[in-house]
Amino acid sequence: MQVKDVMTEPVSIDKSERIGHALDQMEKHDLRRLLVTNKDRLGGIITTRQIARALGTRKSLGMPASSLHVAGATMDAVIKVRPDMDVKDALLLLQKTSVLVAMEGDKILGWVRPREILAAANLSGMACDAMRYPLTVNPNDRLVHARRMMLDRDVGRLPVVDTGRLVGIISERDVARSLRAFRDLNDTASKQYARIYNILVSDVMTHDVKYVRMDTPLEEVKRIILTENRGGLPVLNNKDEVVGMITRRSLIDYLVRTR
Repeated sequence: MQVKDVMTEPVSIDKSERIGHALDQMEKHDLRRLLVTNKDRLGGIITTRQIARALGTRKSLGMPASSLHVAGATMDAVIKVRPDMDVKDALLLLQKTSVLVAMEGDKILGWVRPREILAAANLSGMACDAMRYPLTVNPNDRLVHARRMMLDRDVGRLPVVDTGRLVGIISERDVARSLRAFRDLNDTASKQYARIYNILVSDVMTHDVKYVRMDTPLEEVKRIILTENRGGLPVLNNKDEVVGMITRRSLIDYLVRTR
């Protein structure tokens, strides 16, 4: 199987557009990343994590999301591949990045994300075989703390745990949405900082959390992740304690280990 057999059509945005428009496009297409173009040529990629990073920096305080350009949150390093690359080789590359761009010369043909690889894969084993150690936050933690954890530890979502029980989940998308909302209030920089600093995880987290058990078959985990477009799922033991986190990326790592 080759890249051209699994790639899908990407959604792109010009680097001159505003970050607010990028978030709107992500919401419209239910995506966490967009290709960034410059006069129809590939210029990089923008993700919800990069937007959360840009909207949370002090140097841009006092500026609404509508005034910040996509170019300022774009990652230039994109791995380009040929459409005839073997999917097994693409699998190895996806351990290092979130998307591969299939190209022929300067022409963008499609993209391959963990989603496309997983849709074509058969998974054996259980959730405990592919989960990662969970990083968690408390509902009373500040949003800026959760954002910092995501950026420093390179994770897209954190289970929210209170007195040992799973009570919610917060994602980089939640962070980006909330930061955008507060920035669009057009306060002064000092007022914006005070508002943002006082946001709690409980204010923006998702309460209706989908989770799996340690013995949930990986094919069922994959089905939930793909059909409900979830980036990851907390893993609970028989005492309802959060013992792991299983994500698209951890499933890719599992495929590499077991292929």
